[in-house]
Amino acid sequence: MRRFRLTLLLAITVSGPLSAQVAPTVEERSISELQAAMAKGSASSEAITKAYLARVAAMDRTGPTLRAVIAINPDALAQAKASDARRKAGKPLGPLDGIPILIKDNIETLDPIATTAGSLALKDNITHRDAPVVAGLRKAGAVILGKTNLSEWANIRSSHSMSGWSAVGGLVRNPYALDRSSCGSSSGSGAAVAASFAAAALGTETDGSVVCPASMNGLAGLKPTVGLVSRTHVVPISHSQDTPGPMARSVRDVAILFSAMVAADPADAATRAAGKYVRDYAASLSADGLRGVRVAVLQPDMPEALRAKYEAELRVLEKAGAVLVEAKQPKLDGLGQAEGDVLHTEFKADLDAYLASTPASVKTRNLDQVIAFNDANKSAEMPFFAQETFLIAAKTRGLTDAEYLGARAKSLRLAGAEGIDAILKTASATVIVAPTYGLPWLSDSVSGDSFDGPSASQLPAISGYPHLTVPMGLVKGLPVGMSFIATAYGDQTVLNAGYAYEQASKARVAPKYLPVADVGAGLGGVR
Repeated sequence: MRRFRLTLLLAITVSGPLSAQVAPTVEERSISELQAAMAKGSASSEAITKAYLARVAAMDRTGPTLRAVIAINPDALAQAKASDARRKAGKPLGPLDGIPILIKDNIETLDPIATTAGSLALKDNITHRDAPVVAGLRKAGAVILGKTNLSEWANIRSSHSMSGWSAVGGLVRNPYALDRSSCGSSSGSGAAVAASFAAAALGTETDGSVVCPASMNGLAGLKPTVGLVSRTHVVPISHSQDTPGPMARSVRDVAILFSAMVAADPADAATRAAGKYVRDYAASLSADGLRGVRVAVLQPDMPEALRAKYEAELRVLEKAGAVLVEAKQPKLDGLGQAEGDVLHTEFKADLDAYLASTPASVKTRNLDQVIAFNDANKSAEMPFFAQETFLIAAKTRGLTDAEYLGARAKSLRLAGAEGIDAILKTASATVIVAPTYGLPWLSDSVSGDSFDGPSASQLPAISGYPHLTVPMGLVKGLPVGMSFIATAYGDQTVLNAGYAYEQASKARVAPKYLPVADVGAGLGGVR
């Protein structure tokens, strides 16, 4: 039913007036460029919104068939027209007013569309309430274009999952090479923004779910300091590590989106200090943002082709004025096990609390009932991988359990004080850089994900510290990213450093929607 609904809404939305006017160009356009077009009257928010909808109609279920968009908001055009009316009255709300944004489908919006987390168990989860992070974007005038596909349940159901697949939305395909993974869990947000289905998008991260799809779809993506952005009305995994994060084609667009997201929320205790950090995060961005900055450089194991690209981009950092200091990640025994114990325990507790708040139309009211639903609907819900992580989580003993509390204290200490903070202190640095991940792997429904190469996500994810990825360009035709990591509340620090690198490197390459990666000559042999 959902895929037909999406097609019908697109057909209705892009018909009529669009054919009678010249549609504005939205491909690869920044938020500032779109705002400039609206300011001079060469485009309206309505026309821009229609142009994005037409692009989704042409490419998401047809053409390259990216399957990045899970639902279109039927109220999007009304929101765009309201923005145009504000502009005509001389009362625009700021840099996001009239800009179409996509929202990951584990974040609620008050629009008449479900929040499914990709699961058929939540297909009727139409809550008619905005997550505070969406309310912030709406207050800034953003047009909520629709919802993006994702790795089902934000990729927590199985350790053998295939990133980008959900029972509701199918498999997201990478715009750079359609047989490659878009990573997850914010895979649809990554692929959609790379394909210019919207100016920017929201993702969420627990460990890697913003920075991995951003890196593998040639985007900038920020995993903020946990506690700057509310998680209320977001389908949860872990209150210790979850956070929404902005994804866009440039660091400036990420900063513009982020500026409307930071806010204290009485319903989310982690955000009690967020009010001190409300600001315009784009205002201080400068091409000189790396001059004199000491940067701790990590050198994890990585494929040789990625290493060559990374080393070349380190030279770009130096030319931009950074002082590079070689650094080593401390040995942090037991960190992975401690993180797993935390996520399993918090997932059961947090999901049960979330499901209890959903409308009566949602029949799965706790994790045990979700597990039973999946067993009863195996052909649709578990055609490729099972739910062993759910089963582990269902057996946990709650948030007062001593083993859980010990695991949280251990993981926080190892990732924070003995991890990121120790690296920065030893190097007398303010920011850490590393390759974000390896190259996008082949989407494989039999074996699942095959993480091959480095990953920079774990320490900032567990500690709750900020993590920005910025495109480094292509390796073997596939996008890779450079990570910028700082200590708690150093979000402006990583944005400043990442922006300066971006301006010096100009490394991002737009996607070409190739069926397979362009790895160069040699596959055909010499005869």
